[in-house]
Amino acid sequence: MPQDPRFVTYEELDEGRIVRIMLNRPEARNAQNRGLLVELNEAFLRAEADDQVRVVILGGLGPMFSSGHDLGSAAHRAEYTPGPDQHPSYQVNGGTREGAEKMMLQEWHHFFANTRRWRDLRKITIAQVHGDVYAAALMLMWACDLIIAAENTRFADVVGTRLGMCGVEYFAHPWEFGPRKTKELMLTGDALTVDEAYQLGMVSKVFPEAELEEKTVQFARRIAEVPTMAALLAKEAVNQSVDNMGFYNALNACFTLHQLNHSHWAQLHDGYPAALEEDGVPNWRTAPPIVPSLKDQVRAQD
Repeated sequence: MPQDPRFVTYEELDEGRIVRIMLNRPEARNAQNRGLLVELNEAFLRAEADDQVRVVILGGLGPMFSSGHDLGSAAHRAEYTPGPDQHPSYQVNGGTREGAEKMMLQEWHHFFANTRRWRDLRKITIAQVHGDVYAAALMLMWACDLIIAAENTRFADVVGTRLGMCGVEYFAHPWEFGPRKTKELMLTGDALTVDEAYQLGMVSKVFPEAELEEKTVQFARRIAEVPTMAALLAKEAVNQSVDNMGFYNALNACFTLHQLNHSHWAQLHDGYPAALEEDGVPNWRTAPPIVPSLKDQVRAQD
């Protein structure tokens, strides 16, 4: 891991028993550019390699946990465009290939395989989320074993309604939201409130935002007291159970569908791999606000 990472922070707590990793692009709502994802992977691997570490907390600085993939900031354009400022990851793992192969290999490595790797990290991981958790931010959160949320948190995947995509690359939605709720949220772009997420069992604890950091550390300290072998095998028992139910194979299958979806739009739009306004979606830059998915809304309209 670089000595001075730009896009994440790495902090050791309680004499190194707990590590707190924070996404550090608050000015961009912690949008996930390539530099951030590479540094995040290095931070996770650093914590995993350290035998003193028992629990890893993942959070985000600024007004929200993460807005998802970076779709066009100046930093993203600079690291993507060939030249002296291009991020070296664009020259490997399929970055020099052409056509659909390039996107498939790059997304497999940075968006899919890495997220699945973090899900299986040999430490207990806790997502500390607040504000809005959108699209690819769900992937980072779902890769963690436990989720602690602030009272103001909302969860949404708008890639269907704004980009014409069938979900993000790590498609854990049916396992986290449930099948019908996933269809509703994907087809409407509505948000799930933190109370609904808690009722679904997706969120473990909910605290006022002002107390979120302190309460998350307190929660992490409780888990850090569990013998490391017991904690790891408890995690592994659950993950293997879910994998045997089909989670692992479903993730792989849905990643393939995601790439087919990209290829469809790329064929229609001279290489641009997502839907445009002419296809019936709003411009994602000026799209209307996301609204909560509440049963009372439907009742009010009846």
